Amino acid sequence: QVQLVESGGGLVQAGDSLRLSCAASGRTLSIYVVGWFRQAPGKERDLVAGIKWSTADTHYADSVKGRFTISRDTAGAMVYLQMHHLEPEDTAVYYCAAYRIGRLWDAINTAPANYNYWGQGTQVTVSS
Repeated sequence: QVQLVESGGGLVQAGDSLRLSCAASGRTLSIYVVGWFRQAPGKERDLVAGIKWSTADTHYADSVKGRFTISRDTAGAMVYLQMHHLEPEDTAVYYCAAYRIGRLWDAINTAPANYNYWGQGTQVTVSS
């Protein structure tokens, strides 16, 4: 079992920055991928960014490339999502999620169904 707890959401203005944190506990994460998803009202849950715990390889959605950065702190078992130049379209509930990767060279899965462990979510609201 892997437990994930998000924090850091809030209300910000367009152009602001925000950092989300995900605290992981339970099993060792060395063979896991951790991703940040977001879901706006009436929309599907989409992967924003993902990172392989062991190699730090990353994947980003096109909509956030150049604005968001995912990183992990292996010692503290934390995953961060640094968000810059926030836009009203970034408003959503952000979720931290994880799955066990089959092979280290596999591509990061983008579908929510592939992720076995989820946090409770944290709301990010960007006002215009």
